[in-house]
Amino acid sequence: MATLRRPLVIAHRGASGYLPEHTLAAKALAFAQGADYLEQDLVVSRDDELIVVHDIHLDRISDVAVRYPGRSRPDGRFYVRDFTLAELRTLRATERVNEAGSAVYPERFPPAVGSFELHTLDEELAFVAGLARSTGRVVGIYPELKRPAWHREQGVDIGKLLFGKLTEFGYRRRDDPVYVQCFDFAELERWRHDFDSELKLVQLIGDNAWQESPTDFDWALSEPGLAEIGKIADALGPWIPTLIDPKTSRPAAWVDSAHRRGLALHPFTVRADDLIVGFDRLRALLEWLVFDARVDGFFTDFPDIAVDFLDESVFSGRA
Repeated sequence: MATLRRPLVIAHRGASGYLPEHTLAAKALAFAQGADYLEQDLVVSRDDELIVVHDIHLDRISDVAVRYPGRSRPDGRFYVRDFTLAELRTLRATERVNEAGSAVYPERFPPAVGSFELHTLDEELAFVAGLARSTGRVVGIYPELKRPAWHREQGVDIGKLLFGKLTEFGYRRRDDPVYVQCFDFAELERWRHDFDSELKLVQLIGDNAWQESPTDFDWALSEPGLAEIGKIADALGPWIPTLIDPKTSRPAAWVDSAHRRGLALHPFTVRADDLIVGFDRLRALLEWLVFDARVDGFFTDFPDIAVDFLDESVFSGRA
């Protein structure tokens, strides 16, 4: 049996279990809690700035409806792409709420509290570099290209913008501490072939019902799909339920196939307050991911809990 390596702890939108997602405060806390990588979801503003925000919409994570009540699209949503950076800087970033305005996770940081702000990728990369300088510890970055096909429909090439920005900040080589993730396989192919990128690429795997990208995730987890993805990507980022065989509760058959092809597994999302169906304790989920599925890393809203679990188990030091 291969030696079990310590999985990477990837801070999902920062330490988002404790502070509003994708704020610099949440990233600072995740760094302090020992995360190996910090995630940056990216959407493009009207003036083509890369904004660190999870959705193409603003209304569930900010006070945009209050500050700009007439700026929604016909579907009633407020889109990042419709606002300039200067306008986005006037918004107050908040804990995530649902359509009714109630907190998605009621026990987390109160949505009505704080003066958090949205920020650009430039600002976060400078922030990460500053942490490395002041502490002597390098933390990796894990940017996600949100809906590249949709962005092209809106008149902007988010992939080209991100590639240029990472190059500008010195992220160019395969061994640099960066993974680029996307649900859209065609975009990863562009990065590898059109951009000739050496960076580590991650094919995200969701549910087709999400309509997150043109990629068929059933195909992605088939033998032909894994073979094609293995030519392009370095890792898969699967939604945790896709890892689990519902009949046996063991890892799905495709998990071994992915590992045989050299694809690392970085599933999402480990949450203490939103457990995956079939697990009644967070520790049980972590044990299953690490020792049964033998994942190579995982996204979590609670980096401190993940780091403590790994420190208390068979691992020592950093992977």
